[in-house]
Formats: sequence, C-alpha cells, structure tokens
Amino acid sequence: MKKRITIIEDNSKIREGFAAVIDSTDRYMVAGHYGNCEDAIKNLEKDNPNVVLMDIELPGMNGIEGTLKIKKHCPDCIVLIITVFEDSDKVFQSLCAGAAGYLVKNSNLEDIVRNIDEALAGGAPMSLHIAKMVVQSFKVQQNSPLSERETEVLQSISQGKSYSKIASDLFISKETVRSHIKNIYQKLAVNSKFDAIKIAEVNRWLNKSRG
Repeated sequence: MKKRITIIEDNSKIREGFAAVIDSTDRYMVAGHYGNCEDAIKNLEKDNPNVVLMDIELPGMNGIEGTLKIKKHCPDCIVLIITVFEDSDKVFQSLCAGAAGYLVKNSNLEDIVRNIDEALAGGAPMSLHIAKMVVQSFKVQQNSPLSERETEVLQSISQGKSYSKIASDLFISKETVRSHIKNIYQKLAVNSKFDAIKIAEVNRWLNKSRG
C-alpha cells in the first residue's frame, strides 16, 4: 500500500511540483495539499498522512506551530520541513517542535524521494550544521526553570490528561495540580496550556515519547 503524503506550502507552483514528484513514484501518493496549516489540520483525520511536507513561512499559522499541532494530533506522523535555507534558526526550531528533518525546495526528484525514504526508515535528513545544533540542544535542555514535579504535571497536560487523572497518577490533590499549573504559567510568562507546552517543547524540557 502506498504511503500517504500531505503537502503544506503556500507557493502553488512549488506545491504542485512536489505533488507531481510524489505521484510519479510507485510507493507514495498525495493525500492532500494545502496553502496553509489551518486547512491541513482540519483535514488531518481524513487525509491520514504518513508524512507531512511543511513549509515554515506560511500565511496565518507558521510551520513551527503547525508542526507542534500536527504532532499533538498525530504523534506517529512524520513532519519534514520544506525550506530554502538549510541552516536557519527556524529550521532548528521546527526540529525542536517535532519535525524529523527537512527537504530543500530546489532539490531534484531523486533527492526529494530519497529524503522521504530516509525519514520513513527512521532517519533524519538534515545538514551537519543543523545536526550539531540539535545535539547541542540536548546538552542544554536541563536548564529548565521548572521543578521536576512541575515538569511531570506539564508532561501530563501535553498528553491530554485531566486534572483528576494527573492528581491520581502523581498521588497529589487536584488543588496541588492547579497550584503547579499556576507556578508553571508564572515561570514561563504564559496564560494558556498550549503556550506553556509550546515553550517547553521548543526548549526540550518535555520527554518527546508521550505515554
């Protein structure tokens, strides 16, 4: 059975070019292609992609936030960033948000397919410079302002657990859970769970393998 690929790219010529390359193979098919993240996320369940090709600079929601949302809704889906600049900070931020690697926009047909093959085989297509940045991020990820218990609470929230479930799992009261969440918001200077999770994931303060 062919693997399903969703393309999110606001430049219609590039989007159609990628679609033509993918449809020309015997092992991949285009599940959907969109000019923005919002429409792609609405159709995520219907499209059921194995791989999402994601531009970073998009109208509305950018590719970094889009990657976070797609990985939250579809943890097994592989996100590959489509970029012009291989070594940009935004590519690195996308990888921190859960992307598996990236494709360069002007790649030839063989490179595009090879990078998708590599990602599906468990690899991470990226330059040596970006790889070094990712390795370095693991070295500094311990510099979290959150306590171990606050990190556990935020990890549980990122997994979609209710306050009652968190309290039960951590053997604390719901009031204590609320107190930890209040402290998390203050430390990260945010007002929502989504923003707290987003900051923690970009800085790699959470365990990416979610229960």
